Amino acid sequence: MQLGDHLKKMREERKMSQEDLAKEMNVSRQAVYKWESNKGYPDIENIRRLSEIYNVSIDELIKGKHNERKTSTHGNEEFSYDDAGFYLGILFVFIGIFTDFGFMIMAGFLTMVFYEELIKMVRLLKKDWKEG
Repeated sequence: MQLGDHLKKMREERKMSQEDLAKEMNVSRQAVYKWESNKGYPDIENIRRLSEIYNVSIDELIKGKHNERKTSTHGNEEFSYDDAGFYLGILFVFIGIFTDFGFMIMAGFLTMVFYEELIKMVRLLKKDWKEG
């Protein structure tokens, strides 16, 4: 996702129009349009102001993380991925090392790297199972 797409998504999440954001930042609506359509980029002062308005760090604003890797919402449930995949992967690696099962070591590393995707895949399979 490019910076402009992320800026637009964050603005829409807050139910703000381009005009509302422009007024709050003391810039033109056209400037906001250019940022969101990736035809221009905000300067550092405007990036700082955007991070304050959206209540995110500058790093989250620029990289587009915005807690995307930390939580996932499915229906009314919210799940945290901060540590679970890492610790589960470490557990698999240690089990693999101590039992001399190479596949467990590989499973551990894959779990650490692809935990979120595995959870999404399991949920989709579960949903398909219930529908089918």
